[in-house]
Amino acid sequence: MKPTFTDQLRRIFKGILDPTGAFLNRIGLTPNAITLLGLVGTTAGAYILSLGKMTTGGIVLLISVLVDALDGTMARLRSEPSDFGGFVDSVSDRYAEFITFGGLLYFFLTQENYPGVVATFLATAGSVLVSYVKARAEGLGFTAKVGLLTRVERYIVLIPLLIFNQPFIAVVLIAVLGNITAFQRILHVRVQGRERMRKAKENKEYLH
Repeated sequence: MKPTFTDQLRRIFKGILDPTGAFLNRIGLTPNAITLLGLVGTTAGAYILSLGKMTTGGIVLLISVLVDALDGTMARLRSEPSDFGGFVDSVSDRYAEFITFGGLLYFFLTQENYPGVVATFLATAGSVLVSYVKARAEGLGFTAKVGLLTRVERYIVLIPLLIFNQPFIAVVLIAVLGNITAFQRILHVRVQGRERMRKAKENKEYLH
């Protein structure tokens, strides 16, 4: 399978992630603790965004995302990656996105910027659907690691635009590209589903 953009980033920054993860392991922190620390940082960043301090909030989000990237590295270095740890990380990621968009939604509401409110809602929906389609597909034995805007790409779009005080552009881009990504994944699963049905039909005909 072709490496995802996230996989490529982990490979590129392995020389930074591994020593940092090893240090955090040595001082007694656990991968789950780092996951929750990243979520706390995201919550703080979202609160700052809700106050309209986009540059500061964007910087806090950036730091939180970088911290959150270490939990998988720490688990790998401990030689004890667990299904539960991966589950906690995935759930935490979803909460982080909800909280971040919640902060932006509150900001747009206080500014009576209703196009911003609608765009933030659509960005949230797209982000959730991208993750849900992948999870549901994998639960059925398909793959869905395709599309324009996975979680990492969403932050690559969101954080720089927040730092440059362009929250509306950020949510519009994520609203459009996120929902396109969800649709790309649906089509990808559809192709796999048809192929599975074709093979099942061929096997049935062969058995008869």
